[in-house]
Amino acid sequence: MGIIKDTFKIKADAANTQIKEMLKEHGGKKIGEVTLSQVYQGMRGITGLVTETSLLDAQEGIRFRGYSIPELQQKLPAAIEGGEPLPEGLFYLMLLGELPTKEDVDHLTSTWQRRSHVPNHVFATIDKLPLNAHPMTMFVVGVMALQTESNFAKEYAKGINKKDYWNPMYDDAMDLIARLPRIAAYIYRRKYKDKEHIHPNGLLDWAGNFAHMMGYEDESFHELMRLYMTIHADHEGGNVSAHTTHLVGSALSDPYLSYAAGMNGLAGPLHGLANQEVIKWIFEMQQELGSDSPSKEQIAEYVQKTLTSGKVVPGYGHAVLRKTDPRFTAQMEFGKKHMPDDKLVNTVWNIYDTVPPILQSLGKIKNPWPNVDAHSGALLVHYGLVEYEFYTVLFAVSRSLGVLASLCWDRALGFPLERPKSVTTESVRLWLEGKEEIWE
Repeated sequence: MGIIKDTFKIKADAANTQIKEMLKEHGGKKIGEVTLSQVYQGMRGITGLVTETSLLDAQEGIRFRGYSIPELQQKLPAAIEGGEPLPEGLFYLMLLGELPTKEDVDHLTSTWQRRSHVPNHVFATIDKLPLNAHPMTMFVVGVMALQTESNFAKEYAKGINKKDYWNPMYDDAMDLIARLPRIAAYIYRRKYKDKEHIHPNGLLDWAGNFAHMMGYEDESFHELMRLYMTIHADHEGGNVSAHTTHLVGSALSDPYLSYAAGMNGLAGPLHGLANQEVIKWIFEMQQELGSDSPSKEQIAEYVQKTLTSGKVVPGYGHAVLRKTDPRFTAQMEFGKKHMPDDKLVNTVWNIYDTVPPILQSLGKIKNPWPNVDAHSGALLVHYGLVEYEFYTVLFAVSRSLGVLASLCWDRALGFPLERPKSVTTESVRLWLEGKEEIWE
């Protein structure tokens, strides 16, 4: 491997052994206000952020300003009677804390339509990337190219009172949300549809227009996009994409820079890329079993094989939830309404019946239930959106609603630069031996 790389591996192995032994003996010991295990294992359970837009409950799932997903499906305005909620309504709720009227939502749709122009240099920048680049790479590059339009960056450079930071921050957030569907659809058509681009339709709502620009005119697919954009919009503040957007924004980076940073986190396989991994895993299972409608017994055998090989079943488990993700349930109900006989969708339901009991039998899985990623890909495939590498871009467009509403609140409330204290393993060792104090 090379002398430096070999030496690093030796030191890393030794440090891993030391840390495991230390946590086994002292993991529950308090270091400041938290346990040593929490410090080393992802800061799980540490309350250290304020996010006004949503709250995740282990049993109830995500609540947006106090409303559950089923409640939002009933209370938020829809494009068609009895249809899925419009994402514009959810953004209004997250930003203002009040349920919108249909007039409020229509006003927001109109506002985003007026703000949706994307400068040509953004498309030119995306076009410089090779076609084999991941769609999320193209997406984040597009957002960064759009940063030239930042109102906040321009106002800060002129000199602006910190009490007024929220004002250009709000305008940037509104502009960015308005423009993201255009950028995302451009990437989709460029990469998968021979660069045959489709211009916006100014008469459509935000999600409907996104679907149109991608090339999908089926009204039920527009409905799926409205549902998808709503249920993926926010998940309180501690997840990687939301926290990263907040963290970078705390340095007074503008929304373009902050959101781009958050979406680089979303692109990770343990976060937003998981929806891609789910459908990939199902396709691989179908191929190995030689069936597009595997039985529950066949699924169980394949799940056991996946687990035996040291891998996880993608789409199952959640850091906080301890029951079936309500977002999964909302998508399952959509499937039963629009595509009850679809083979892939039925396979997802059979996996749902099969996987939790297997994971429960292992005795060490806190949450054996499906999360939002376990279902979304199958619904998209039904409409012909089979390019699963693009699924995380859909997630990113939706997630803009929550993280940018939160960023507006961060600046309005004057939240400071985020700067937690860190320690070294050597300082922890000395602290355990009573030789050093490290939390002050």
